[in-house]
Amino acid sequence: MNLRLDGRTALVTGASRGIGRAIALQLAEAGAKVALLSRTEASVQEVAHAIESYYPGQALPFVGDVAAPQLADKVVAQITQLWGQLDILVNNAGITRDTLLLRMSEEDWDSVLDTNLKGAFLFTRAALKPMMRQRWGRIINISSISGITGNVGQANYSASKAALIAFTRTVAVEMGSRNITCNAIAPGLIETDMTQSLADSVKEYALQRIALKRFGTPEEVAYGVLFLCSEFASYITGQVLVIDGGLTTGI
Repeated sequence: MNLRLDGRTALVTGASRGIGRAIALQLAEAGAKVALLSRTEASVQEVAHAIESYYPGQALPFVGDVAAPQLADKVVAQITQLWGQLDILVNNAGITRDTLLLRMSEEDWDSVLDTNLKGAFLFTRAALKPMMRQRWGRIINISSISGITGNVGQANYSASKAALIAFTRTVAVEMGSRNITCNAIAPGLIETDMTQSLADSVKEYALQRIALKRFGTPEEVAYGVLFLCSEFASYITGQVLVIDGGLTTGI
């Protein structure tokens, strides 16, 4: 299979670490020019440097909050001004503020929904303008199995990720006639900073439920993104690709 993305440009939000970093590196390796967005300047510059060291001229770092007013329009405008197009958008930026619902503050609720859902809305709306002119685009939203099954202590996170799936399907329906696909990926337990902080007892319980008996890697999620960006996925839209090692198969 030829999964090359030569001549394509991409924007990955939340690209400084974990899944977002792996996605950015994978798309660059496949030949795409990749714009990176993160709240942390040092981290996003490090990823940009990692890309540029192998693929000069293929990285463009940005710093900011995905939910900030006008940021999405400014970032997309700079990308299209420099590279002439925007073909791929990966809405990966996400945060957690976990606690039981009765203890959850409005601030905890709003901050998670703003980053995980509103940010995806703002960047998708901005990216659709050049994609519609091109009559070609790939949008991939990084959801979570928590948005499918729910999870204790994650009412805000689960709600945001479930809404992201519905958002994905609506964009797919609205944009299909313009040759723009929109799909979601729902990762399970992936080896990131978030899972490393889990208690050993929680990890052991989770491993017992995962069919493959291990956590996934960020690179395995990135492979799914690469496939959905490629021409091999040209007739796939409005779908949710679950990458969880079989965690949800028995639910």
